[in-house]
Amino acid sequence: MKISFIGMGNMAQAIAEGFIVSGKVAKTDIYAYAPSQDKLVKNSEKIGFIPCASTAEAVDAAELIIMACKPYQLASVIELVKNNLKGKAIISVAAGWTFSTFHDLLGDDVRIQCIMPNTPAMVGEGVMLFENTNTLSENELAFTKDLFSSLGIIETLPTELMRIGGAISGCGPAFMDLIMEAYSDAAVKYGIGRDMAYRLVAQTMLGSAKLQQVTGNHPGVLKDAVCSPKGTTIRGVSALEEAGLRSACIKSIDEIMK
Repeated sequence: MKISFIGMGNMAQAIAEGFIVSGKVAKTDIYAYAPSQDKLVKNSEKIGFIPCASTAEAVDAAELIIMACKPYQLASVIELVKNNLKGKAIISVAAGWTFSTFHDLLGDDVRIQCIMPNTPAMVGEGVMLFENTNTLSENELAFTKDLFSSLGIIETLPTELMRIGGAISGCGPAFMDLIMEAYSDAAVKYGIGRDMAYRLVAQTMLGSAKLQQVTGNHPGVLKDAVCSPKGTTIRGVSALEEAGLRSACIKSIDEIMK
């Protein structure tokens, strides 16, 4: 199946590159359009997709269209190529757009699936949230899930939970980055070099997450395993509790969900 990207920012580049590196799609079957033709051509030379000179050209070149432009641009882009989209399958990775948003604009002329990826998809460790309401054919849905599985894990959510799911997985990397930066600062404060501090903290976070995934143990159980009676770790945990770490994490999501 030929695929066209409308928009080729960082996320779209990561997705396209992931598809190609995985071997699931040939370079010659991926097309893309972006307003900056110079950047588009440079990215095509690096990644291998075929650059297009217009949105219409990109849409006409493929059966599966991945809408990867900015959310605020999407309505005008759709209006521009509404007729060209008839009979196509659309995959949207635009934040905030749902099946009903597209259906209101395009009706039953297209088949639609909304997905919310996150930035760790750039290294194959992303979360791909699939809205459970879609009109893809059975084969198209299976093909799309197989494609996006090359970028990380796939989870399916009902429409009403896509916003909170996106808050956790979409905004979450920034929160994890803050934690990594804070603990790296602590390491530097006590004499470890900055580069090594980042390596130590990033690997500790990565390893802790992997341990939970592999064992399936409750995070509290894993935490308890590190906390010896009167030990250093439990004193650190106590300090975090006193500082309100759990409450601060929950409040960060509350702020997004307002």
